[in-house]
Amino acid sequence: MTPLAERMRPSTLDQLAGQEHLTGPESVLRKAMEEKHIPSMILWGPPGSGKTTLAHIISETLHLPFHTLSAISSGVKEVREVLAFAALEKNPILFIDEIHRFNKSQQDALLGAVEKGVVTLIGATTENPSFEVNSALISRCQVYVLKPLGRGQLLQIARSAIEKDEILSQKKIELKESEALINLSGGDARKLLNLLELAVNFSSSGENETVFIDDTSVMKAAQQKTALYDKKGEQHYDIVSAFIKSMRGSDPNAAVYWLARMIEGGEDVRFIARRMVIFASEDIGNANPTALVLATNCFQAVDVIGYPEARIILSQCAVYLAGSVKSNASYMAINEAQNLVRKYGDLEVPLAIRNAPTRLMKDLNYGKGYQYAHDFENNFAEMEFLPDKIKGTKLYDPGKNAREEEIRKFLKARWKDKYHY
Repeated sequence: MTPLAERMRPSTLDQLAGQEHLTGPESVLRKAMEEKHIPSMILWGPPGSGKTTLAHIISETLHLPFHTLSAISSGVKEVREVLAFAALEKNPILFIDEIHRFNKSQQDALLGAVEKGVVTLIGATTENPSFEVNSALISRCQVYVLKPLGRGQLLQIARSAIEKDEILSQKKIELKESEALINLSGGDARKLLNLLELAVNFSSSGENETVFIDDTSVMKAAQQKTALYDKKGEQHYDIVSAFIKSMRGSDPNAAVYWLARMIEGGEDVRFIARRMVIFASEDIGNANPTALVLATNCFQAVDVIGYPEARIILSQCAVYLAGSVKSNASYMAINEAQNLVRKYGDLEVPLAIRNAPTRLMKDLNYGKGYQYAHDFENNFAEMEFLPDKIKGTKLYDPGKNAREEEIRKFLKARWKDKYHY
């Protein structure tokens, strides 16, 4: 069955809730449509504010060929194929959802066609196009900002669905409370209609009986919905936490699953890669230094590649990190060091290891007694590098793994019993 949000999708500007600054009388977009000459444009607004709907309305009102691509699942090849096909049509529209997820080469592939008028581009984005869309592409487009839907507009959409939808209108539905419905939708019309449909199905009982929609029924229905992912909400952090803990627990299967949840939820590739760079140092460290190299390269690669191909690189890195030997020794060391700094404040640097660039400093014994390690056997000279108050304190305790055991042996051979390695 077609979802309620799709069944209730407006087909004219007058049916579209909100965005009166773009669709109302004398608005720039309405005038452009009346003159049947619309520019290429970027529609920037939050989820469910009507970006996709507006693109369809423009196409249907002006009877123009309509092509659509998703930046999550399309690459340069798909872009070029659509442009080649569109070149054979008259005034076609190319709608690209989540255009901010196109990388530079994918966006560059659009420039010529947009500039020559081969297609009228309508790009939709939830991110600030100034930061996420190439300046060359923005200069060829008008940027229209869509606003989040207000409480009154959302309520109007819900009531309209109850009264006019071909399925809901056949039921006896009474909207007793709307607080939960409005709050959970977060200004997103699509989410509102999905929740309303869930609540109706959840609350339906016998035939011809009235279905009461209240805050309780909406909350219960919302809890039945799976695979939610809100990039700014609590579950965002829960899923990121599950991803990190799965890698820390050396489970590549769970790590890739939680990675997929983030990808399908539209998470920023750089956010995911950034967390893996941190993980490589915090949870693997010197047990396998290559992990940090791979994670850093992953971050650089996905920033250039973008979706959809970036998912492969992210998966490769996540599997490697999950399958690597672990150590948090460096992480614990810096934690302990910072605790000492907070506890004792600014302890004086020992004179022997102070910098002495001037004559005065040398006269004050700055650098006096410093032993240059390379002048000694094994490039090592035993001396004190910590302030007197905390001398002999061991902050780094190598982990129990092959690589760090080698570090432990090295340090023990140099420092003997000083740090109890």
